Amino acid sequence: MKLKLLPPLVMVIFGVFMYLLNRFLPVGDFDFFGRMELSYGLFMLGLLVIAIGIGQFVYAKTTTNPINLDKSSQLVTNGIFKFSRNPMYLGMLLLLLGYGLRLGNAFNTLLAAGFVYYMNHFQIKREEAALTELFGKPYLDYCKATRRWF
Repeated sequence: MKLKLLPPLVMVIFGVFMYLLNRFLPVGDFDFFGRMELSYGLFMLGLLVIAIGIGQFVYAKTTTNPINLDKSSQLVTNGIFKFSRNPMYLGMLLLLLGYGLRLGNAFNTLLAAGFVYYMNHFQIKREEAALTELFGKPYLDYCKATRRWF
């Protein structure tokens, strides 16, 4: 796989774009009762989902580095991976949604959607191809049984 950007860096880049959009776009501001609490909740849930996913990879003694998938030693399909094939990316999306709510600009949802598109197109599809090559039918069966995001 020839990816150059680690997914956390991609998330940070989208977060910077969210900040810039909020700072320089004079429209799209919104507020509602509980907005800040919801943003913190999404942020904390995102951190939890990421931590659980990483913890399961560490427990299974397989790589957490999506650039070196050839070092994957085991297919993890239990725990949080029963519900999402990409819980760490889901966690990153939750972090971005929480940050977008914190900023209070409705157009940040478009950037969060852009993050999903980018991850699907440039990261996940390549990972799926590499994991299919590495694990074969068990991975394909897992893909049929478990959704990509949630």
